[in-house]
Amino acid sequence: MIRLNAEEPYSPYIAFDRKQWSGLNGSFSYTLSNQEVDSLRALNEPLNLQEIQEIYFPLSHLLSIYIEEASVLHARAGAFLKDGSKKLPYIIGIAGSVAAGKSTTARVLQKVLSLSPGKPRVDLVTTDGFLYPNRVLESKGILNRKGFPESYDIRGLIRFLADIKSGKEVVEAPMYSHLEYDIVEETQIINKPDIVIIEGINVLQVNLKRQHKGPRIFVSDFFDFSIYVHSSEGNLRSWYINRFLSLQKTAFQKKDSYFNKFADMGHDETVRTARSIWNEINRPNLLKNILPTRYRANLILEKGPDHAVTSVNIRKI
Repeated sequence: MIRLNAEEPYSPYIAFDRKQWSGLNGSFSYTLSNQEVDSLRALNEPLNLQEIQEIYFPLSHLLSIYIEEASVLHARAGAFLKDGSKKLPYIIGIAGSVAAGKSTTARVLQKVLSLSPGKPRVDLVTTDGFLYPNRVLESKGILNRKGFPESYDIRGLIRFLADIKSGKEVVEAPMYSHLEYDIVEETQIINKPDIVIIEGINVLQVNLKRQHKGPRIFVSDFFDFSIYVHSSEGNLRSWYINRFLSLQKTAFQKKDSYFNKFADMGHDETVRTARSIWNEINRPNLLKNILPTRYRANLILEKGPDHAVTSVNIRKI
């Protein structure tokens, strides 16, 4: 296996520690209230304004450079080709393990990008909506493999992205309820955004089971930029178990929750259950299908035990 290390002199990545990265932001700074920061924070993730300022402001600044250059390229290429088509949405993919904090990264990035010059419209779509409904997973005998490549309607996800990148003005995405643990009837309407963030564990995968003959197209083929949120397996396991414990005291207590069956478990049994789910489902999926995609990303956020980003690796241009 080829190992890519951003600290090697001839690595395809440039490595920045936290201090170096935070010092790169020379232009963009925004005002966020405590209430806004709270709305972006996920369960058991101690997000604060300092993290946003030191990590996400520079990231927003960098992405704005990429987006501006894409706009210039569109205009110049359009003039050359005598093509009057409109500029297409800029698509950013965010990948990483279960419990890595992808959703928080996506929400914060959506917020700070929407505050950047020009106030672009930024939509966020999670690939959970493209999981097959439970009835389909049950008929295939793979309900216990939810999150693995075969549990997703990849063709549907690719059609969705193809519609966006074809210039279709209004596109619908299916939605998923973590409370019901299933697809719901409600859909998300994507209507002429400037930027679309696609977040999910599977967005950089290329080892998906082939479902039909013909050319192979991958989800990441539609991305203009991609981010992988990474941490050690030990951190990920610990975060998953702690999140499971917190959910047991909150969401699992609701009678209509799919996981209500765990609501009355004692602490030790809950920990054993969470650890078992991690070892039997999340860990194998991480090692086989998610972690190997890390070096396909344009940028890697490395997180420490407290969820704070410790370093950033950016692919050389």
